[in-house]
Amino acid sequence: MARQENRDREERDSEFVDKLVHINRVAKVVKGGRRFGFAALVVVGDQKGRVGFGHGKAREVPEAIRKATEAAKRTMIRVPLREGRTLHHDVEGRHGAGKVLLRAAPAGTGIIAGGPMRAVFETLGVQDVVAKSLGTSNPYNMVRATFAALTKEDSPRSVAARRGLKVSVLQSRRRDNTDDAAPAAAEA
Repeated sequence: MARQENRDREERDSEFVDKLVHINRVAKVVKGGRRFGFAALVVVGDQKGRVGFGHGKAREVPEAIRKATEAAKRTMIRVPLREGRTLHHDVEGRHGAGKVLLRAAPAGTGIIAGGPMRAVFETLGVQDVVAKSLGTSNPYNMVRATFAALTKEDSPRSVAARRGLKVSVLQSRRRDNTDDAAPAAAEA
């Protein structure tokens, strides 16, 4: 019975992709010299719209990474993706001094994002996105700001359900508004 549960857990873990974003070495000065510890930041995702990040600290690097991976699996969020490849709309997120701007992109664009944000998008399963970090370059704050932005992401289905409309009605209204805006812009 225990062996079956262990196998199930391994299969569940194998569906996730994890990326090490940052390792920080910290020193504690003690009587005999310095005692080193390590802090790891890891992003975990299933490449199908679920992603999470975790932070782990330990005396050894592998143990810190393991702790961070476990923490990331506990804090996963689901992000709605358009056609399974990009975001539904542009969104901004911030955490502390970290400010990020995420934009939906047409097919073939690829992931245009720096360091920590790229790791989040690769594990999330996004293939086309343009992202810009406008604030700090601190990887912890960049990842948290990216997650703040991703939690604001909404799908047309959820918006339609919230407003009590059908998705087709919502999208036809959007097309009508863009058609009305185009002649007005041409006249000006």
